[in-house]
Amino acid sequence: GDLVRNPFSTRRSEWRGDSSGLLFEHIERGFGAHRIIEIAVPSGDSRALIDEASETFIYVFGKSYRRDLPESNEIIWRSERDGWNHLYLYDSRSGAVKNQITSGEWVVRDVVDVDEAERTIHFTACGREQGIDPYYLHHYRVNFDGSGLVCLTDGDGTHSAQVSPDKTVLIDTWSRVDLPPRHALRKVEDGSLICHLEDADADDLFAAGFRAPERFVAKDRDDEYDIHGIICRPTNFDPTKTYPVVEVIYAGPHGAFVPKGWRTRYGMWRSELAELGFITVQIDGKGTSHRGRDFQHFAYKNIHDSGFPDRIAWMRAAAEKYPYMDISRVGVYGGSAGGQSAMAALLWHGDFYKAAAADCGCHDNRMDKMWWNEQWMDYPVGDHYKEQSNVENAHLLKGKLFLSVGELDKNVDPSSTYQVVDALIKADKDFEFLLVPGAGHGVGESKYAARRRMDFFVRSLLGVEPRSQ
Repeated sequence: GDLVRNPFSTRRSEWRGDSSGLLFEHIERGFGAHRIIEIAVPSGDSRALIDEASETFIYVFGKSYRRDLPESNEIIWRSERDGWNHLYLYDSRSGAVKNQITSGEWVVRDVVDVDEAERTIHFTACGREQGIDPYYLHHYRVNFDGSGLVCLTDGDGTHSAQVSPDKTVLIDTWSRVDLPPRHALRKVEDGSLICHLEDADADDLFAAGFRAPERFVAKDRDDEYDIHGIICRPTNFDPTKTYPVVEVIYAGPHGAFVPKGWRTRYGMWRSELAELGFITVQIDGKGTSHRGRDFQHFAYKNIHDSGFPDRIAWMRAAAEKYPYMDISRVGVYGGSAGGQSAMAALLWHGDFYKAAAADCGCHDNRMDKMWWNEQWMDYPVGDHYKEQSNVENAHLLKGKLFLSVGELDKNVDPSSTYQVVDALIKADKDFEFLLVPGAGHGVGESKYAARRRMDFFVRSLLGVEPRSQ
């Protein structure tokens, strides 16, 4: 009936302890509803014990959480119904909400531990601590009834915690992209400091020329949200010179992607590219996660936007502060959903982005896996799918494009890239194309393809022919 229309998935079928009913989760196709349904025995009557619905989407695989507590006839459930991802306590017999466990303009990220005897929850969250990056993770403990909320970690960085077997103390480890890890021992009871354990020493690394990324914040397109990103400079950086800018993009609505913790190498060839004479940046624009429902749900039926107006505003603000960032020469690259976005940059924002490298992109959301595409784009498939397709809009291409794909990609059908190639040829557009035989998803990060991508940006943005082998 209405409870199971357009079924996408059912999961976690479980009998009540007294066999009076069968409970299961139902996920509606298009992800507009996520329910716990009970079929009563012996009547066969069904009802929605918990009915989570949205006019946009429920991000089931990233923001849902369920913990059954049969001893007390309760369920812990996570929901964005008030605009922020929070925990709720339900009566598992009546389906009534007993109380909201957490609340406020911040996001519960993960449940670490549930202590049924003590009726406490240990969880991670972001955005609650004022004056710091809203993506930084902190650890918390709260009682089932919502009382006794305490932050177990402290420090302006992103935190992880190792809890002792007896759950009395924890090691709080935290860092930033510009601060090496620090470790402290704290009480689980109230988060109070027992002692500092160790601070990592990176002096020798910096003495050798290492440059940590700079954290940079600017307003979004509407001057509403702070947009967070990083700026990476080459080790031989000279502020009297000018540098083209290359953005590393991944705008999948399922997460946020700007690094937050300390790393000595910033992956995906960012550092190598910077050393060739670029400034590289990474930004989380609107439509990505961990900032509340409105920020993420901007992506609803709007995935081609990729937060580009926010990203462009951020880069303009950075260039205003740092005139050596030459935003008349901006490139962008990414893979998978980032490949889709990288090409989209040249289709809809070719006046700003001059070169793009797109690897294994899902260039048309009508031909990729439904659990990802329909999560944001909804079902049934409508005209908005066609209107946002890189294939359908290939004739809009401006700037220089480098496409790559692995022949045996089992994640995103390589035909997605082939269709783009066909459409570009029919539109008489110039582009570069690399097909790697026998390779799978993410071939753009392999040594050969990444070198080809770096050569592409050297030609396109530096105007230099790379040195031959």
